[in-house]
Amino acid sequence: MQEHPQMELYISIGDDNQNTAVEQLLSTIDLDSIVMSTLQAVNITRPVMLTLLLTDDNGIREMNRQYRQQDKPTDVLSFPLLDQPIVTAPAEQLWQTPEDSEEIVKQPAFVTPTDMVMNLGDIVMSWPTLIRQAAEAGHHPIYELLYLLSHGVLHLVGYDDHTEAGYQAMVQIQQAVLRKSAPRI
Repeated sequence: MQEHPQMELYISIGDDNQNTAVEQLLSTIDLDSIVMSTLQAVNITRPVMLTLLLTDDNGIREMNRQYRQQDKPTDVLSFPLLDQPIVTAPAEQLWQTPEDSEEIVKQPAFVTPTDMVMNLGDIVMSWPTLIRQAAEAGHHPIYELLYLLSHGVLHLVGYDDHTEAGYQAMVQIQQAVLRKSAPRI
């Protein structure tokens, strides 16, 4: 496991040799700069942390089935720890909170003191899926990983791509972040 100041990185895509090869590849790029640029693009300036897990198609398929009731692999899943979005954007671009649901037991929200690092949550990516998508799009797998990382961070802070407005806002932010911060590959 490689330590990042803002990110805990876990790799579980296959055997130890595969995991080590991907870890060595990722050690050559600055994942934190993509996280920071994404946060800056949406005016989040406080210290944050998150967890990134790279897994295989079976691992992400199981999570997708368990948490989204979709029995198929996907490229990226985001699991925000926030009770509500922390970005300022039009409501149609943000995920909604189930605040009025009678089924949810209301508990006081945990508020991270402003001088402490806020844990945004977890991002999970399928390494084989991002490799396939990169090949289909005709770009480098690292570019795809950075694009999906920015996408995941946007979900963690409140953006949702289930509406056209949210999707378009996220794509524009992700593309701007990668133009600014991604290594030339």
